Amino acid sequence: MSMKDTRHQTSGLTRLRQHTGGELLAEFLGTAVLILLGCGSVAVALAGLPGSGRQMDAFGPGNWLIIAFGWGLAVVFGVYVAGGVSGAHINPAVTLAFAVRRKFPWVKVVPYWIAQVLGAFTAAAIVYWVYADAINAFNAAEGFAEREDSVPSFSIFATFPAEYFGGGTWGPLLDQIVGTAFLVLAIAALIDSRNMAPQSNFGPWAIGFVVTAIGLSFGTNAGYAINPARDFGPRLLAYFAGWGDAALPGNGEWFSNYWWIPIAGPLIGGVVGILVYDLFIGQVLSAREKLVGVEGPPPGRVPEPTDETETRKSAE
Repeated sequence: MSMKDTRHQTSGLTRLRQHTGGELLAEFLGTAVLILLGCGSVAVALAGLPGSGRQMDAFGPGNWLIIAFGWGLAVVFGVYVAGGVSGAHINPAVTLAFAVRRKFPWVKVVPYWIAQVLGAFTAAAIVYWVYADAINAFNAAEGFAEREDSVPSFSIFATFPAEYFGGGTWGPLLDQIVGTAFLVLAIAALIDSRNMAPQSNFGPWAIGFVVTAIGLSFGTNAGYAINPARDFGPRLLAYFAGWGDAALPGNGEWFSNYWWIPIAGPLIGGVVGILVYDLFIGQVLSAREKLVGVEGPPPGRVPEPTDETETRKSAE
């Protein structure tokens, strides 16, 4: 290859990284970090600690704290990894919501989704590779002869509904809509510089705390996927790794054909969340900007009266 051809090839790769290709790489890696730490925390709580000899007594329900804070920190570092390149959506529901209300280009929506799912699948494969021995030991200790019979070990990778829903669809779907709506509403508030957006690059931590709060408040209903890529990528991995129907189409003793709910629910919820924020807060901030000038009043304060409003009050 000539030096000229080499320069041309290098400049082509550079151009790819400068534009959408670089954003897709960032979404892939950011989502991978999310799944590595998030699914890894579930593996620790479920199979790692009990089988390692490091947990003398059963932690019991307290294991949920490991999971909730594990996912919260996973979001923090996923956003830090990808935020400066792609905006760190790392969630198809966020990407769709931003396309609906934040002028994110529609042409990038599907490529972002693909990068996010691929990143999630790859990271889930790494988690499985690292924790395969712990998973096998857990299944043997719990008496599961076949992996596809072990919904608990499957939960390391993807979600399922609580038994109290009795196999119903509406309860878990509503849970995913509400949880994701709150997530996207909170993200919209945290990145809105007209509101009380965190300063000094603290935003990723604040978003991570939001995910932790959702896990502590709504997590047991359906595993708080609140992210189609977070659920579907690892679900695909679990299917190929031997969990079979438990992963796809998502069958268990008290649920069936569940796979689509952690996809549809978050996508609907994301759009609901961004619309609610803009209706109650975003449009109010826009209206105040028009009333008092370029910048709105400080958060928590009403706008100062203008000559026009003073005249109107006097006339009244």
